[in-house]
Amino acid sequence: MSSSQESVLPSYETDNSQTSKLIRKSKESPFVPVGMAGLIAVVSYGLYKLKHRGNTKMSVHLIHMRVAAQGFVVGAMTCGVLYSMYREYLAKPKELKKDD
Repeated sequence: MSSSQESVLPSYETDNSQTSKLIRKSKESPFVPVGMAGLIAVVSYGLYKLKHRGNTKMSVHLIHMRVAAQGFVVGAMTCGVLYSMYREYLAKPKELKKDD
C-alpha cells in the first residue's frame, strides 16, 4: 500500500458526528430535546401505570397514553416556534437606516 492512497476505513470527523449534530440542533431549537424528554417521560409513566390500570381496557389506556405523548410533543413544538419567532422578530436588534 502506498501512503498516497486514502484509507479504506471511513474516517469520522467530530464536526459531522451524530452527537455534534444533536448538540448543534438543540442549540438552534432548544425545545426539541424538551419534547423528546417529555415524550420519554409520558411513555415511561404510561408503562408504569399499565400495571395498575384497574378495569380500564388496554386499548383505552394506550389511546390515553398516545394522546398525552402527542400533546406534550405538540406543546413543546409550539413553544419552540413561539421562542424562535420571539428571538427573530422581537429580541433582534433593529437595524438603523443610514441617510446618505
